[in-house]
Amino acid sequence: MLIVTGTAASALRNLSGRPGAGLRIAPLDDDASLLAVSPAERPASTDEVVEAEGARLFLDSAAAAYLHDKVLDVRLDDQGAVSFLITAPTR
Repeated sequence: MLIVTGTAASALRNLSGRPGAGLRIAPLDDDASLLAVSPAERPASTDEVVEAEGARLFLDSAAAAYLHDKVLDVRLDDQGAVSFLITAPTR
C-alpha cells in the first residue's frame, strides 16, 4: 500500500478542501508511469481509498498497482509551491 508521509498528508488536506473530499491519482493517457492528480469530491466506484492523518487519496486501480510499494512525500519551494514526490521506501 502507498505510504503517505505526515508532510504529504498535511498538503493533501489543504488541497482537497472539504471534509470527505480528496485527491484522485490516475494514469495520464493510459500510461501508469505518468500520473495525474486532480481534486475529487468522492472516489470512483473502483478506486482504492488511502487515508492518512485526515487526508484522502483516491487511487485508480492502475495507479494503485503502480504505487503499492511507494512513498508519497512533498517538497515546498521558496515560494511555498507544493511538489509531490514518489519514492521507494527506505529500508
